[in-house]
Amino acid sequence: MTNYEKHLNKELKNPVFKKEFEKECRRIKLAYEMAQMRKKKKMSQETLAKKIGTTQSVVARMEAGKQNFSIGTLSRVAEALNCEVKISLSH
Repeated sequence: MTNYEKHLNKELKNPVFKKEFEKECRRIKLAYEMAQMRKKKKMSQETLAKKIGTTQSVVARMEAGKQNFSIGTLSRVAEALNCEVKISLSH
C-alpha cells in the first residue's frame, strides 16, 4: 500500500472528510462520463456548448469537474448527446 493509500484510508475514517470525498468523486465521475460521451459522439466542446446554450469554456469546466450545473443543464447535455440522465437515491 502506498503512502497516499494509507493516508486516504486514515482520512476516510473521518465522517466529514468521507462525505466530502464521496461528493467530489461523484462530481468527477459525472464530468468524466460527460466528456467520454461527447468524444464518443465525435462532438467538440464548442458544438456541445452551442447546443446547450452556453460557452465552450463552461463545457470545459463541466468536464473538468470544476463547474456546478443544474439538473436542467444536465438534461440539455443529455439531449444534445442523444443519451439519457439517470438519477437515483440510494442508501
